[in-house]
Amino acid sequence: MLEPLRQGLPPLNLAAASDAASCALHARYEAVREARQFTRVTLDQWHLGERFDDVCLVVSELVTNALRHALPANTARLAAPEPPVRLHLMRWSERLVCAVRDPSEEGPVTREPEDLSEDCSAESGRGLFLVDSFSDSWGWHPLAGALSGKVVWALFRLPRP
Repeated sequence: MLEPLRQGLPPLNLAAASDAASCALHARYEAVREARQFTRVTLDQWHLGERFDDVCLVVSELVTNALRHALPANTARLAAPEPPVRLHLMRWSERLVCAVRDPSEEGPVTREPEDLSEDCSAESGRGLFLVDSFSDSWGWHPLAGALSGKVVWALFRLPRP
């Protein structure tokens, strides 16, 4: 799942992940708030509360994109038996990864910076620009095996302990 995170970075030892947490998110409006609350509690437990603002903004954008663009049009918005979106937070000694899994195999679409500046009143289209601005790197990849869909991830470098 984390193979693309290795591109251009020192190797990650997946077994060396010191902490990991995830939460399932139903297709409803409250899911973004629930993702932020989960992120707050998790970062506080990991003593990373000082990174909350940047990480929370990125988590909000990734979850919003998953709910808005990655769910089939007929997805029940109130309560489905299997939550369609999952937020994963993983921490290594010097890295934090936020990953959002959704059922779509279509990759996220970024808008060009000049498109964003032309329409200052647009209410959408800035999410991935914000993810790129507030994280150290981000990307996505399709899932393999029994799970279908994709994972969109953002990486944050942490200060050396």
